Amino acid sequence: MTDFEKLGVFYIGRPVDPVTRETLAEPLLYDSRDLTTHAVILGMTGSGKTGLGVSLLEEAILDGIPVIAIDPKGDLGNLLLTFPDLAAADFRPWIDESAAAREGRTPDEHARVTAELWRAGLAKWDQTPDRIARFAAAAERCLYTPGSRAGVPVCVLGSFAPPAETLDEDAKRESVQASVSGLLGLLGLDADPLQSREHILLSTLLAHAWAAGRALDLPTLIQQIQTPPVQRIGVLDLDSFFPPGDRFALAMALNNLLASPGFEVWTEGAPLDAASLLYAPGGRPRLSIFSLAHLSDSERMFFVTRLLGELVSWVRAQPGSQGLRALLYMDEVFGYLPPTANPPSKQPLLTLLKQARAAGLGVVLSTQNPVDLDYKALSNAGTWLLGRLQTERDKLRVLDGLESAAVGAQLDRAEIDRTLSGLGPRRFVLNNVHEDGPVLFETRWALSYLAGPMTRDQIRRISQSDVSSPAPPASPRATTPAWQTAPRQTASTEAEVASAARPVLPPEIDEAFARVTRPAGAGQSLVYRPCLAAAVNLHYANARAGIDRWDRLALWIPLEDDIPADPWSDAREFGTRLPELDAAPVADARFADLPPSAANTKTHMQWKKLLASFLYRERPLRIRTSRQPKLVSEPGESEDAFLGRVREGLREARDLQIEKLRTRYAPKLATLQSQIATAEQRVEVETEQYRDSQVQSALSIGTTLLGAMFGRKLASSRTLGRATTAMRGVSRTSKQKGDIGRAEERVEDVRQRMRDLELEFERDLNALQAQIDVSPIELDELLVSARKADIAVERFLLLWTPWWIGADGVAEPA
Repeated sequence: MTDFEKLGVFYIGRPVDPVTRETLAEPLLYDSRDLTTHAVILGMTGSGKTGLGVSLLEEAILDGIPVIAIDPKGDLGNLLLTFPDLAAADFRPWIDESAAAREGRTPDEHARVTAELWRAGLAKWDQTPDRIARFAAAAERCLYTPGSRAGVPVCVLGSFAPPAETLDEDAKRESVQASVSGLLGLLGLDADPLQSREHILLSTLLAHAWAAGRALDLPTLIQQIQTPPVQRIGVLDLDSFFPPGDRFALAMALNNLLASPGFEVWTEGAPLDAASLLYAPGGRPRLSIFSLAHLSDSERMFFVTRLLGELVSWVRAQPGSQGLRALLYMDEVFGYLPPTANPPSKQPLLTLLKQARAAGLGVVLSTQNPVDLDYKALSNAGTWLLGRLQTERDKLRVLDGLESAAVGAQLDRAEIDRTLSGLGPRRFVLNNVHEDGPVLFETRWALSYLAGPMTRDQIRRISQSDVSSPAPPASPRATTPAWQTAPRQTASTEAEVASAARPVLPPEIDEAFARVTRPAGAGQSLVYRPCLAAAVNLHYANARAGIDRWDRLALWIPLEDDIPADPWSDAREFGTRLPELDAAPVADARFADLPPSAANTKTHMQWKKLLASFLYRERPLRIRTSRQPKLVSEPGESEDAFLGRVREGLREARDLQIEKLRTRYAPKLATLQSQIATAEQRVEVETEQYRDSQVQSALSIGTTLLGAMFGRKLASSRTLGRATTAMRGVSRTSKQKGDIGRAEERVEDVRQRMRDLELEFERDLNALQAQIDVSPIELDELLVSARKADIAVERFLLLWTPWWIGADGVAEPA
C-alpha cells in the first residue's frame, strides 16, 4: 500500500519548495474532516482549477463519501471517463478530432498518444491503474441533465413535496422561500420575498398545502392562484391584496410555462431527493453530477435553487456529525453567490455555508475570480486553494480574505503575495485554518480522463453505457393518492353501478367527498365511488430500543357488493393524511351504488372495532438495528437510508480511532524527533572539536620540531616538555574522533527507533483499516406492535372518490 492510501485523508498533490520551486517527493495529504469547514478554489482559466476539483471528488469517492456536484460548464462529466486498462481504444471515442488534426495525427494515433500520456502521468504520481478501478467501483456514478433526456432527467416540477415533518418552522419557511424564488425566476421575475405580492401569494399557497402534509403540483398551483384556499393575506382580504385580474395574469404565465414545448422533461425522471442522490440502494455512496450547460441562465438558477433548498432541508433533518458525511461541490459559482445582488440561490448557499458543518456536509465552491463571491461566504471557508489569479485586484481581495479567515493566527501577507505572483499551471497555495501555515503544492494527476466539456451527444453516449448508474427510485415523499391508481373501467361497468341520486345516510355516519383536482375533458361526466376511509394515530413504545413515537396513518378500502367480514385485510394507504376533502359533492355528479351494509350505523361501528384489531395485528413498526455501530433505525426510515447512516457511523468511528492513534503516537514521535535533533547537534559539536584539536595538535608538533631544530637559546628540557604536550594533543584528537563515532552511532540508534515506531504506527493503522470495514453490514429487524389501548381513530368516514367517465366509457381519476 502506497503511503498516500490512508484512512480519512485525500491525496491532492505534492509540496513544492517555495525557494527552488521544485516539486518534492512526499505526498501532500489533506484531512477530509477539514472540509466540514468548507473550501474555496480560486484560479483563472488554465490554472488547473478543474483538475484540482476533479481530484478532490475522486478522493472523496475513494474514501466512501457521497458527492453531489453542480456543473454549470459541463466539465465534471469527465468523472465518468475512467479507463483502468488505459487502452487507446477506451480513449478513442472521447478524443477531440480537431485537436488531433492540429497535432498532425489521426484520431487513432492521438488516442494512443493520450493513453500513453495518462499512463506516464499516473506513474509519475505513484498511481496505478488499480486505483482507477477502485475509484470506479467505490460509488454509483450518475450524470443528471435537468430539462433534458441526454442524461438522466430530473423531476423538478412534478410536485413541490413538503419537507420532512422533523424540520423546524424556520427551515420550512426557508424551503418555501427557495422553492417560490426559483419558480418565479424561471418566469423571469426577480421577486423579493418581502415585497413581491407574487412571491407572497405563492409562498402562502405552498405553506398552506405543506401544513396539511400535501404536495402541490403545478396544475393545482395554477388553479389555486385563481381560487385560493385562503381568503386573507396578512390583514388584507385576498382581492384587495391581489385582484382577480392580476392573479389570472400570473396563472396564465405559469400555464404558458406548463404548455411550453419540452416542459414535460422537467416533470419526469429521478426525484429531487437528497437522500437518494447521496446514497444508492443498499447504502452505497453515490456520485451525482448535475450537468447544466444546456440550460438557459434562468433555468440554471431555478434548478440550482431547488437543489440547494432540498439540501438545506436534508441538513436540518440530520443528526450532528464530527466527520465529513457528504460533499457538495459547485464548479463556476459565478452569479450564484454574488457580493451585492441577491439571486434566489444566494440564501440557501449562505445557509449551507453557515449550518451544514454540524451535519457533516462539506461545501466546496470553485470560481475564477474572488469578486464573484460574497464576502460572508469567503469568511466561512476554512480551506483556500489559490491558483494563478487574473488581476492584481483579485490577489488583493484574496489576501484580505485570508487575513479575515486567519482568526488571530500569524499570516505573512508579503510572502503569500510573492508566492501567488509566481504560480504556474497546476500549482496552488493551500491555506488551511486547521494547519500551521500556507503550503505551495502541485496537483496530482487525475484518475479520470479530462476530455473537456461534454456535448449532449457525449452525455447521451456515456449515459447509455454501463458507466453511468441508473437513476434513483421514486421519492417516497411524492406520493399519488392510492385510489387514483385503481384500474380503469369500461362504460358498461360504470353504467351498471352508477345512479343519478346521492344515497341518503344516517346522520351518525361521517361522509365527505375527495376534492376534484383535474378539470373535465371533452364529453366527460363525474361519478363518485364509495370507499371506507380512516385517519388513525398509532403509539409505538419499546424501552430497549428507545422508541416512544406516535405515527399517523390514513387507510381506505373500496366498498363493493362483496364486502368481506374483515374488510381491512385488503386496506390501502393514502399516506399520513386523508386527501383534501369537501363537505358537498360537485353539482350534477352521479353516484355509484352503495352496498346496503355501508349505510348501516352498527356496521360502521363494527368496522371501526375491526380496524383497531387489524392495526394492532398487521401494522407493527419495523425497526432495523445494527450491531456495529449500535444504531436503531428511525420509524419510516428506509433500509437504504439506514445503511447509509450506519456507514456514516462506521466512518466516524474510524476517524475517531485514527485520531486516537495519532494522539497516542504523537508524543513518542515528537520525543524521538527531539532526540534526533539533539544527537545530530552533538555530532556537529564533536566534529567541530575534532577539527580544532587536529589544528592545535599540528601546530604544537610543528612548533616543537622547529624549536628543537632551530631554537638555539631554548633549553632541551622545555623542548621535551612541548613534545610531551603535543603528543597529549594527538591523544585527545584521537579520543574526540572516537566521540564523533559514538555520537553518530547515537544518531543512527535514535533514527532506527524512529523507523521502528513508524513501522509500528503503520501496522496499527493497517490493522485499524482491516478492523473497520464499511462494506459488509449485517442488520437485524425488530418488530414493535402498536399499543392496543393507544390506537386512536381520529376520523372514520364514508369517502366518495371522484372519477371522470369519458364517452368511450374509460374512467380516470378526477
